[in-house]
Parts: sequence; structure tokens; C-alpha cells
Amino acid sequence: MRILVMGGTWFLGKHIVDSALKRGWDVTTFNRGRSGRDAEHVEAVHGDRTNRSNLEQLAEHGPWDAVIDTSSSELPPRDVLAAAIALRPAVRRWVHVSTVSVYAGWPHQPLTEVSPLLECPSDADESYGYTGSDGSPTKYGFQKAGGERAVTELFGDGAVFLRPGIILGPGEYVGRLPWWLERAKRGGRILAPAPSGKRIQPVDVRDVAAFALNQAAGCSSGGFNLAHPQGITFGGFLDACLAETGGAGAPVWAEPAVLVEQGVKQWTELPLWRTHAGVWAVDSSRAVDAGLECRPVTETVRDTWRWWSADGRPVDHPRWAEHGIAPEKEAKVLASL
Repeated sequence: MRILVMGGTWFLGKHIVDSALKRGWDVTTFNRGRSGRDAEHVEAVHGDRTNRSNLEQLAEHGPWDAVIDTSSSELPPRDVLAAAIALRPAVRRWVHVSTVSVYAGWPHQPLTEVSPLLECPSDADESYGYTGSDGSPTKYGFQKAGGERAVTELFGDGAVFLRPGIILGPGEYVGRLPWWLERAKRGGRILAPAPSGKRIQPVDVRDVAAFALNQAAGCSSGGFNLAHPQGITFGGFLDACLAETGGAGAPVWAEPAVLVEQGVKQWTELPLWRTHAGVWAVDSSRAVDAGLECRPVTETVRDTWRWWSADGRPVDHPRWAEHGIAPEKEAKVLASL
């Protein structure tokens, strides 16, 4: 099996490359060479995927059985389309890492793979779309939906779309799970979003990587929601963080209305918390039927803490600073309860 990984040096891309090499596959990576190190035993091609000549030069290194695109999250559809056009003669299948945000109903409604998608042209630029007054839909979702359309136009039944909600695990660069781990380690009274029994569905990066590789080698097409089918309660999640870090703390469960009234930002100041009904109601049964296997979230917590304790943050990323409530603000909210 010979694959091309767009990206390949950090978090999901790195896990995909490492797992592919363990399978004995022939791996080419394509990135700008700015974030992370190229893995050993890969053919590393450096270039800018928004540069047409760089893409044409990349295509000369083919052919490949499949491409796994992990690096289009910040690109407009027209750039995804340009890459698909340039690589189509050299690639049989395209596995595209997308997002659950492409659904028109997210995060308000429960979702399956047949839920309606946002509409966006395949050649749209970065100005297309909008973010709703309540934070949904998002311009990001429109852009990613356009990226999916671009790949579909070029690859048809050879296109696969992975639509994760939240990916956690060793190497995470956004900082959601590392923040909770550090907060648990600090101990004391920990502000937590009630109800403690609310189930969340984060998926482990290693399980996403394995599924992506299986799809690259398979014959399925279309979209797959990547969300943990069993999930974990928020209480169980925080208990795992406390157990792994040895933190002498205790969650103080605050009702969502209280947190909103106190100005606590959903999704960022208390990572993984959001009040919308559909955010953790994502049906992943199609992916499970296609072979998605999700390890227990407690294992993700354990292994992330081991990585974090040993290696720390892998790269500087602007989204890191968005996550986690400031200690003084947390203390103020706790004092009001």
C-alpha cells in the first residue's frame, strides 16, 4: 500500500504516518516543513499546497493508492479543489479529514451521516459563509462543506469524509485535555459543568488514525461521523483526570444557566462543555459498522497524561491560549455558588 499524507508531522497526521509505517506501508508526506519533524522512513516532500507548481511537482512523486488529507482545516474550498485537481491523475482514493461542523443542524440537533450539510461551492474563497449569532452555523463549517464538495467532484465514489467532533489524545495541540489534566493536578475546588452524568463523545486520535488507514485501503465512500459510541460522563472524565494526576481536588458542579449568567465561555473556558442539545448526540454507527473501534476514554486520559508529563506541548498554536478558565475567574464563580 502506497499512500500520500497531506501534513503528517503533528497530532493526527503524525499518528497516521506512524501507524502506516508499522503496517509496512510506503508513505509520502507533504507539508511546508514548519511544524514538527518529518518521520523517519518516509519520503518527505516539502512545499506549499496553495502553490500550483508545488502541487504539480508533488504529483510527480506518485502514483499512490490513496491520499489522506489532514492539513486542509484552515484552507478555503478553492485550495482543496486545486489540490484535488493536481493530484487526481496520481491518486486513486481521497480520505478527507473534515468535521461534524459541516452539518446544517450541528450543534442543535442529533446527527447521522444522512443529516443535511451546509451549502458551499467547491470553488469558494475564504470569504464564503457566516457564523450565526449564537455561534452556529459557523463559517468554518461552510468552508469545510465546500472542501468536501471539491473532493467529491474530483473523486466521486473514491472520496471518503471523516467527520470527527472532538479528537483527544497524545500530541494534542489545542489544549483541551491537557488543560483539564493540569487543573485536576492543581486540585482544590474545581468548577465543573452540571450535570455530572452528561455523556460526552471525544474520540482518541489513535483510533481516528487507524480508521483513516482502513478507509484508505478499503472501498467505502461518503461520510463517517467519528464520535465515541459509548462516550463517558463528564463526572467520569474528571474522575479519570484526578486519578491520573493524583490531584487532591473535587468538582463543584454548577448548572449551565449559572455558568452562562457568570459569563463562562462554552467550549473554551470549560473545554468540552456546551449547552446545545446536539453537540454530544452524534451517531457514529456507520463508522462502527465500517470498523471504527474506540478505546475507553479513560485510556485516552491516561496516555495523554503520560505524554504530557514527559514531552509537554508539541507545537505552538494560537488556539492553545483560548482554552481554560483563568484561576481568578474560576474562584469568583465558585464563590457565587
